[in-house]
Amino acid sequence: MRRLYCLIIYVDAGGAERARAFTKRVNAYLAIVDKRRDAPNVAKAMAVIGDVKDKIAVILDDMVDTAGTLTEAAGAISRAGAKEVHAYCSHAVLSGPAVDRINESSLKSVVATDTIPLGDKASACDKIKVLSISELVGEAIIRSFNGDSVTSLFV
Repeated sequence: MRRLYCLIIYVDAGGAERARAFTKRVNAYLAIVDKRRDAPNVAKAMAVIGDVKDKIAVILDDMVDTAGTLTEAAGAISRAGAKEVHAYCSHAVLSGPAVDRINESSLKSVVATDTIPLGDKASACDKIKVLSISELVGEAIIRSFNGDSVTSLFV
């Protein structure tokens, strides 16, 4: 079976091992965007490490604030030949120029959870989709209260 999906991450020092384990679980290729920050909230994607050509790339991130890193990474991935670039994040802060950057970027979609209320920000961009995690959080609270495994919700 040919793998068409490529998981893209920009890794902090400890993230590579988690990313490798995740890509193995979902049968995807791993690619990494090497990024540099010249100043706070200023990211520059430097290089795509791995083969993304003709693949659907999925960027995973914990938080999107101004979307500078995310859109720089998407641009680098597109220039490296990816067929499509999508992003998933846990927390969409979307401050300052974030929505405009996403609208103007090569990203096909950005999926975020509702851990932060987005209000009009999500409706200002057709690319942004919001998923509710209320049932998941509720189940985690119940399991924690009962002394059951919360980890098993995520494995």
